Amino acid sequence: MNDAGGPLIGQSAKVEALLNPKNIVILGATDRPGNWAQRVWRNLRRYNFPGPIYPYNPGRDAVWDTRCYRSFGELPETPDHLVVLIPAQAVPDALADGARAGARSATVMTSGFDEVADAAALTAKLKRVIAETGLAVSGPNCLGNQHAPASLMTMPDDRPQKVTAGPVAIIGQSGGIAMSIKRTLEERGVDSGSVITSGNETGLTTADYISYFAKAPGVKAIVSYLEAVHDAPAFLAASREAHANGKPVVVVKLGASADGRAAALAHTGRLAGSMEAFDAIAGVAGVIRVANLDGVVEAVEYLVHAPLPRGPGLGAITFSGGLRGMLLDAAARHGLRFSPLHDATRRKLESLLAVGTIVGNPLDAGFAALTSQDAYLRCIETLLTDPGIDMLLLQEELPRGPGTERKESNLRAVNDIAARAGKPIAFVTMISHGLTDYSRSLRADLRNVAFLQEIDKSMAAARAVITQATRPVSAATTPSQPSARATKLLAASRAGALNEIDSKRLLKAYGIASPKEVVAKSEREAVTAAKKIGFPVVAKAVSSVLAHKSDAGAVMLDLASARDVRAAYKAIAAAVKRARAPLDGVLIAEQVSDGIELLLGMHRDPEMGPVLLFGAGGVELELHRDVAFAAPPLDDQSAEDLIARTRVAQLIDGYRGTPPLHRKALIEALLALSQLTLDAGERLQSVDINPFLLKRRGGIALDALVVLSGK
Repeated sequence: MNDAGGPLIGQSAKVEALLNPKNIVILGATDRPGNWAQRVWRNLRRYNFPGPIYPYNPGRDAVWDTRCYRSFGELPETPDHLVVLIPAQAVPDALADGARAGARSATVMTSGFDEVADAAALTAKLKRVIAETGLAVSGPNCLGNQHAPASLMTMPDDRPQKVTAGPVAIIGQSGGIAMSIKRTLEERGVDSGSVITSGNETGLTTADYISYFAKAPGVKAIVSYLEAVHDAPAFLAASREAHANGKPVVVVKLGASADGRAAALAHTGRLAGSMEAFDAIAGVAGVIRVANLDGVVEAVEYLVHAPLPRGPGLGAITFSGGLRGMLLDAAARHGLRFSPLHDATRRKLESLLAVGTIVGNPLDAGFAALTSQDAYLRCIETLLTDPGIDMLLLQEELPRGPGTERKESNLRAVNDIAARAGKPIAFVTMISHGLTDYSRSLRADLRNVAFLQEIDKSMAAARAVITQATRPVSAATTPSQPSARATKLLAASRAGALNEIDSKRLLKAYGIASPKEVVAKSEREAVTAAKKIGFPVVAKAVSSVLAHKSDAGAVMLDLASARDVRAAYKAIAAAVKRARAPLDGVLIAEQVSDGIELLLGMHRDPEMGPVLLFGAGGVELELHRDVAFAAPPLDDQSAEDLIARTRVAQLIDGYRGTPPLHRKALIEALLALSQLTLDAGERLQSVDINPFLLKRRGGIALDALVVLSGK
């Protein structure tokens, strides 16, 4: 039971209560011209909400030519859903009163909470009321909701709306953006049966809505405009649920976080903005992230009408040599490829087409395909049988009016082929264009093919769906038992940046090796250490404050004599003093150079949690930024995939005659870093192993920086 006396219900049941209310009470009813409360009243009636609608204002007996209720007790029945349009300070108490009267849900459009700098106390009170009452709350600071199955329309938008069942559910933290997506999809002939404007998400979150629509019949795709992930584990779990139910989640996310990059002292903090972390972690939970709102429209158009491809191979048929070239350029920009045709495919096409065609991929079918439907359809079927082609793109656009019987006959024939092909077919236009009522009517009959617009947008959509289709979706991470030695080291480590020695000690507990090295507290100790290790050596400052020693001039290489070591010690001490950092000693280490310098890292994103990094390392790391990202935990295959997504991967197996390096040692180091990330949990903020020197035999961490939070 909740504090208001009602039963506590699960999150999906809360969304059900929010979207399918028995009655609606509008708090803040007033005759003031243009007010939102009256607009909501009009829209509920305009779109035939079947239940009673009650205006509510403690200071009014009548409003909008109907009775206005001064208290919940005056209502002729128990209130069910509250639409809240009253001053922010009054919202928490009004929700508590409504819950005590029996309300199950509320849409709080009022602003003045999280988005206002001095509203922390009021926001905390609102959260407390929501938790204590168990109310299902959308908002605050939202624009209302639309749910066609219940004829629900609580948005204050006076423009005519299409409230009808459709295959798309939209969830937007911005009401304006959510409605813009809805209108544009309608222009393309795709209806959205539900639109949720989630606002600040103080109550229900995007995760709750995704989970609800993952189980909703008739929903084929879920769209989310996401400004912030409020509960990453719940969001990932809901996305996995939707993916398992065959309902892709398409996300357009706001911005890369500067705070996320600045949060860690390590290079990883500067390299891993929130967008990279989101892609790495949400991607393996089944999320398709697109770059912009146009990307949402094209991806949804594809996902509602065509199956996911089984692989990355593209095929295409054009009627224009110019378009053929533009498709090839766009594919290269988006990291896609048109598969070389198999010999049998090429021979078959050559037998079907006459002079004036370019037999290749893309296939420029030219005049022959335009004048012969049989030749055109047989070319399509031939390309679909090619084992290297997983998605077929066709040049065409929907006609704007009658009079194009040959084109319409081709479109219908292709739609029939797509219904039985087992591979997706998408039409692609040269340029974006609007549709007419005639176009949309024809489009409604062609349910098995996607109609993508403009070459670059089409390729972006293809890349998005291919990436998702070919990337395995992982299960949720299960915490593991850390080793006794690692547990002891973590327990003994203080918060903040560890110096190089302590960082390497922790990494060594996980099997990540270091070179021979000794910490010297004087010039004499430094020379003794160098002679014991063997020249040449490297000298580096040991300081937990000086995160990037090279930048401060506190690293000296190629020290070939005792004289070099003494001079290096003095220079490093002076550099650290100039940087106003404490000096814990000077590390004298063997100089190792027979390999390539790599980066292994981990960064804890403030929204998504830990993300692992791999790429080219050394002093030019941030200049070249050859880095890939992955969600922990890694296994052998995901570690291999992470390596393969970088350019430096070409060097590991030998490049232009160079000998191959010890790939197994690299895999083991990445798995060790992944295990440390799981074992340390939220204590581990970042790890920067740069450079990690991969050699022909083995690999070693030449430098390392670990940053821990408090215990």
